[in-house]
Amino acid sequence: MADMDDLKEGKKYYTDTPQKSDGFFLKGSNSLDWGMKNRLSRIFNPKSGRTVMLAIDHGYFQGPTTGLERIDLNILPIVPYADTLMLTRGILRSIVPPSLSQSVVLRVSGGTSILKELSNEDIAVDIEDSIRLNVCAMAVQVFIGGEFEKESIINMTKMVDIGTRYGIPTLAVTAVGKDMARDARYFRLATRICAELGAQYIKSYYIEEGFETVTASCPVPIVMAGGKKIPEFDALKMAYNAIQQGASGVDMGRNIFQAESPVAMIQAVKAVVHDNETPEGAFDLYNTLKHQG
Repeated sequence: MADMDDLKEGKKYYTDTPQKSDGFFLKGSNSLDWGMKNRLSRIFNPKSGRTVMLAIDHGYFQGPTTGLERIDLNILPIVPYADTLMLTRGILRSIVPPSLSQSVVLRVSGGTSILKELSNEDIAVDIEDSIRLNVCAMAVQVFIGGEFEKESIINMTKMVDIGTRYGIPTLAVTAVGKDMARDARYFRLATRICAELGAQYIKSYYIEEGFETVTASCPVPIVMAGGKKIPEFDALKMAYNAIQQGASGVDMGRNIFQAESPVAMIQAVKAVVHDNETPEGAFDLYNTLKHQG
């Protein structure tokens, strides 16, 4: 215990300098609790306000996807370049070293495979496991327009409620319903529903016409889903367009780990997301790093 006789009276009160109360840097997140903001600050870079998420959770419904056959050999060399790793608890526990400094977004919905109706999911991970694994967000698939649309929405709202209780954000992952076109009208509907019902941020696909209306009408951050594998330059151009049209980052999987040089590709994507590099400049960076590697 401090010696009270040596306790000096404080003098530096700075009465002429009001205490600052800065707003939170992330769209629509200012009223969240401290713990949730702290977790979001580990997903999104506070300097750029954006994130590069590396998605490797495909196996939870389609098994060993090309490029994900050996996570230890194919993925771990890429991880240091990502801001966030999106994966399942099985892969996290069995392969990813606990010395990982990147934030983790945990897939918590599941229940069906590619052999069945994908929209028929449920909550597959208990909140206590998310806490044990020290994750920064929980990802739930939402199938707007799908056969089990209501059930998937309720899955998300349940995780929003319990995640709010423990300070863990919920990422709503939009999946294209069978009966709706992949256009701006659909994604405005899907992302707005997720945001209205409490998702702290949303993963959605890029579309060439009207994507800026999707991001503008969504009150929380949107990260662009990478989707199927396309040529490296096209993927960089898609990421650039999404960022310039209001996306707060990208969540890429196949367009990174199925690239000819995944390590070079993720660095090129980071240049686009965090430094506003043009597709041409990022592609030059990709080729330079690929040849060096």
